[in-house]
Amino acid sequence: MKLEVRGVEEGKPVPEKFAFGVYSEEDHMSFGPNRNPEMVWEGAPEGTKSFVVMMFDPDVPSKADDVNQEGKTVPADLPRVDFFHWLLVDVPADVSRIPEGEDSDGVIPKGKDPGPGPIGIRGVNNYTQFLAGNPDMEGTYGGYDGPCPPWNDEIIHHYHYEVHALDVESLGLDGEFDGAAVREAMAGHVLASARVTGTYTLNPDLR
Repeated sequence: MKLEVRGVEEGKPVPEKFAFGVYSEEDHMSFGPNRNPEMVWEGAPEGTKSFVVMMFDPDVPSKADDVNQEGKTVPADLPRVDFFHWLLVDVPADVSRIPEGEDSDGVIPKGKDPGPGPIGIRGVNNYTQFLAGNPDMEGTYGGYDGPCPPWNDEIIHHYHYEVHALDVESLGLDGEFDGAAVREAMAGHVLASARVTGTYTLNPDLR
C-alpha cells in the first residue's frame, strides 16, 4: 500500500494548519487551524473489507508534572508513551481519500462527538485525558485533533499518519473506544499498512 498525506512530507515538519496548537511568542501556544490533512491511499490488497486510519505521537511524556511549566523543561530522557490524535475505524473498502478538513476544521472546546462521522466511525483521542480538569476545555474529543506538544519539551515530536487495510468490514467498536481498543481489535486482521511521519515542536529553541 501507498499513503500520501498531502502537505506532510516524510520526516519534515507538519504544517501549522494541521495543528491544534501553534507557537505564540506571548503565551507559548495559541490554538491552530486544527484541520485534518487530506489522506489518499492506493494499492490495498485483494480481500480488503475496511480501513482504519490513525495518527499518533509516540513521544509524549509519560509523566506530565513539568509539562508547560514556566522555568522547567521536559527532559529528553523521560520515558515516552503513545498519544492518539485520530482514530477512524470501519472506513468502507471503496474509500481511498479523506478530504482536508472533513473530520476537523478548527479547535472545538470540549471536543467533537465520537461515533459515526463523515467517513467511518470516530474513536476518542487522548486530548480527552490531557484536558480533563480544564473547565474551559474538558470533554470527550472524538475524531481528529492535531499536534500540540509541550512547549518546554527538549525533543521534537513525531507524528505517524497510518492507514491499515483489514479483512473485516467492522471492528465491532462503539461508544468511547480509544487507541488501545483499536489496536487490540485490529490484531490478526491487518492485510497491509502504510505510514507517513511528520515532525512538530512548539519549543522555540528547536524550531
